[in-house]
Amino acid sequence: MTGGNGGKPRHLAVLCLAVVLCLSVWFAGTAAVPALLAEGLVTPGRAAWLTTAVQLGFVAGTLVSAVLSLADRRDPRRLFLACGLLAAAATLAQVLVPPSGGAALALRFVAGAAMAGVYPVGMKLAASWARGDLGLLIGLLVGAVTLGSALPHLVPGLLGGIGWQAAYLGAGVLAVAGGLLILAFRPGPLLGSRPPFRPAQALEAWRNRGLRLANLGYLGHMWELYAMWAWVGLFLAGVLGGAAGPWVFVVVASGSLGCVAAGLVADRWNRASAAAACMVVSGGCALLVGPAAAFGPAVVLGLALVWGFAVVADSAQFSACVVTLSPPDYVGTMLTVQTSLGFLLTALTIGIVPGAVAWLGWDWAFALLAPGPLLGAVAMWRLRPLLPAPAR
Repeated sequence: MTGGNGGKPRHLAVLCLAVVLCLSVWFAGTAAVPALLAEGLVTPGRAAWLTTAVQLGFVAGTLVSAVLSLADRRDPRRLFLACGLLAAAATLAQVLVPPSGGAALALRFVAGAAMAGVYPVGMKLAASWARGDLGLLIGLLVGAVTLGSALPHLVPGLLGGIGWQAAYLGAGVLAVAGGLLILAFRPGPLLGSRPPFRPAQALEAWRNRGLRLANLGYLGHMWELYAMWAWVGLFLAGVLGGAAGPWVFVVVASGSLGCVAAGLVADRWNRASAAAACMVVSGGCALLVGPAAAFGPAVVLGLALVWGFAVVADSAQFSACVVTLSPPDYVGTMLTVQTSLGFLLTALTIGIVPGAVAWLGWDWAFALLAPGPLLGAVAMWRLRPLLPAPAR
């Protein structure tokens, strides 16, 4: 069943809220890390695995979903519901196992795998309403993902007194609500089957110059994004002292505004140019945010807000570029290849930051993330003339 055009704003609002609530499980482990470190229950290196396991689970989930064409063979809303509830159950179960043991990592993996039925499916549902505003709609969806990723940093402050379990319990309950909420959503008139995943076609992502540049830009973006989201909370806690959770939420959530702003610009300008501009800003912030601590918390916080705004603002445009540049029969495969490679890369960079902190301190640890977006910006500038002119 699809909705009429008149219901577009309402149904998109429902979809975005459902995504916000479900995505709260993604960084629940990261939000629990400060309390776990304070109680001596986890080391920084082990803490990285609480986020890395989610990333690896998401990669596995997207590949399984793509091979089985789950989003095309099943009602995408019911798939979203089932995966949201599975992620919620895995997150709530975290409080029943040792917080950094093998069972905890396995549950984080399951939660990440379940997100493959929420995040990509949500993009498909948002795109079903597109009428010359694909960049904006995907931007709204990625903005919802960003806001949901920020939510767990608020939960410990709201559920004070129960320790590291607060982030998991709060995120799990929110994900239940998000999963159920999707039943109130109706897809738009453009909902259709996505071309199937064909592994033999995966090399087209490298052979096609436009797709190659779009994927290089995306990899540069992903080199920075999730490592920043995973560790900016611990960095700000050291700079600001006390309970930094609300400020971490604001910093990460500011990316929601960036996604919408970049989506509006990209639909009227050039997607590659918009993405490149965001990457230059975020790469510059990665270089400067650590040394800025010498100038006081206010300077760090201001720069972190700019970083949070820019670091994810370009995210939706990489998917839009791939959709635009792929042969119709290759779209599903190209999006799967892009997503899988990007999230595999995040598993590496999330683990690099703790070692960089031990080696360089917080002053320069984030600087190791800067080459990704800066090189990615070069790829996107080279992609610019290969994209069709936006509709005016």
